[in-house]
Amino acid sequence: MDSKRPRRILALDGGGLRGVATIAFLERLEQKLSADAGRPVALHEHFDLIGGTSTGALIAAALTLNKPLAAIKHYYFNLAPNVFRRAWTAIPFVHSVFDSEKLRREIFEIAGDRRMDSADICTGLAVIAKRVDTGSVWIFNNNPEAKFWNDPADGSYVGNRNYPLANVLRASTAAPHYFDPEELSIVAGEKAGIFIDGGVSPYNNPCLALFLLVTIPAYRYNWPIGADRLEITSIGTGSARYGVDRDSRLSRVASFFAISTLRSALTDSEQQTLMLMQALSRNVTPWWINSEIGDLSDTTIAGTPLFTFYRYNLMLESKWLMQELQEDVKWLELYRLRDIASPGSMTRLYKLAKRAAERQIPIT
Repeated sequence: MDSKRPRRILALDGGGLRGVATIAFLERLEQKLSADAGRPVALHEHFDLIGGTSTGALIAAALTLNKPLAAIKHYYFNLAPNVFRRAWTAIPFVHSVFDSEKLRREIFEIAGDRRMDSADICTGLAVIAKRVDTGSVWIFNNNPEAKFWNDPADGSYVGNRNYPLANVLRASTAAPHYFDPEELSIVAGEKAGIFIDGGVSPYNNPCLALFLLVTIPAYRYNWPIGADRLEITSIGTGSARYGVDRDSRLSRVASFFAISTLRSALTDSEQQTLMLMQALSRNVTPWWINSEIGDLSDTTIAGTPLFTFYRYNLMLESKWLMQELQEDVKWLELYRLRDIASPGSMTRLYKLAKRAAERQIPIT
């Protein structure tokens, strides 16, 4: 790597089939990088670490394996009808909604029989999942200096380099209710670890987790900090703030109210991540946080910026879509666009994200 340029991280949010929005932003970003360089530039050439949560992990893995964006887009639009079809044998509230084996087969189309140490992973890769049997968030990554990368002499655990990439990706995409959890053998002679979607953690937007990964000494990346030494680009799948309609009869149903507030809590985690990332960085693309603190464009709480930060996304809210894209989106269509498992909304979402990307990523 050129020692004169900053280290670069690409962080991709979770969001199920809304990953097509991420692809639209990535297409625009790749066009910009190529235009700036005066030659074709693949994203894995530009970024030193590409990481993601859930659907973002799938895209991240595909990019690090040098798969073109056109192929990734084609994969998503074909994956949707194959995987996101309700399993006819599924008993509501007893079984997961979708067939996990179908998802596994689709993931194998990307990962094959590779392991985390496979030589054809072209750059750094990080995948976030939640291990529910221990209640811990895992950041699977291919850093050969990592503490648990190699098998120990006593054989007491499985070195991270041996984990099958397909299983790691399946773990990160095992969204509760939608798909069954994924098991991974971690410690010899003990029960397998049980993993679910990394989106059920504070890191559905994984940019903060990846910043910590490369800067906390225990992770053994030891990347330098500073606005001119570290760049982080974060891309979303479409975000929204979730509230409870006080006049709705459903809001008086305890189970509906509980689910709504849980969804709101997960959104709060994403908002907090975005707030911290903007407050710690030289923030090139400010996003409004709330009416009290605004977009933090005049704030750096660390004294000097720790990194340069770019955030590309679209808000799946009627007011934002009208103001930014001049799109009048009614509440029923908005509900469908927010659904992470709605194949019928993918084309519309992709087109909206494509227009947002054109506004947010200028090409000169």
